[in-house]
Amino acid sequence: MKKRVLITGGSGLVGSRLTQTLLNKNYEVSWLSRSGKSMPNVQGYRWNIADNYIEKGALENVDTIIHLAGEGIADKRWTKNLKALIINSRVDTANLIFNYLQSNNLSIGSFISASGAGYYGYENGDKELIETDKPGDDFVAEVVKLWEQAANQFEVIGIRTVKLRTGVVLSEKGGAIEKMALPIRWGVGSPLGSGNQHMSWIHINDLCSMMMYVMENEETTGVYNASAPTTTTNKELTQALAKVLHRPLIFPNVPKWSLKLLLGEMHNIIIGSNKMSSNKIVGEGFKFEYNDIDSAIESLLNRQ
Repeated sequence: MKKRVLITGGSGLVGSRLTQTLLNKNYEVSWLSRSGKSMPNVQGYRWNIADNYIEKGALENVDTIIHLAGEGIADKRWTKNLKALIINSRVDTANLIFNYLQSNNLSIGSFISASGAGYYGYENGDKELIETDKPGDDFVAEVVKLWEQAANQFEVIGIRTVKLRTGVVLSEKGGAIEKMALPIRWGVGSPLGSGNQHMSWIHINDLCSMMMYVMENEETTGVYNASAPTTTTNKELTQALAKVLHRPLIFPNVPKWSLKLLLGEMHNIIIGSNKMSSNKIVGEGFKFEYNDIDSAIESLLNRQ
């Protein structure tokens, strides 16, 4: 019998790629979303947080839940309402799943939750961050702490729980690469701020492989940094994009003050430094396909 995997946020950037990866490996995949959206070979189920509702059948006979749902953190300028939505879309959804399992006396084999590099904050300079380091004290760090706490309740009732603190996901469709490549294509690209700030990143293929790895290896549990073995700086990433796109970088760095004016509080994500270590997951046997930023960028942009 096929193992059944339920994904929240299944139609998003990571979820859609992960879905195809799972289908290729002969898993049964279903999605849980507000719309109940389906696709060929993928059954969709509805949920409604406000009504405390999950469609019957969504969580029955599920082996693994992969929780990716969450409002985009860097999509828009933060407002009070958006901040609440960013938190609730992660925490309340996990709580809804947990309560449904408890109320209906259901159990699953494992709960895998997305988390974020923002757990550590963005004022770490050159420090290499490991899973036992303390969290930061900004808004994103608070989001991730609450996100992980919501996941921890599954562990308390004996469900194997894994949290992946994911770096910036690099993909040929959407995400950071698309946003950064656009001005470079137009010939107006340049590093942001000093350009020397570290950025933890991961190729989307490696992220999906890592999710598969922790799902299939039952000895994995707890929290892992999900980022490539080598970090990059904003300047290095910009240069790698320009090289592959065959575009010059002739403009000066975008100054910090202008980013703060444009983005408000969110500018810390752009100009702050975050250098995660992936030694823990590598030490447990996971192998990355893309270890350096140049090979990752080339693989992605050459697909377009």
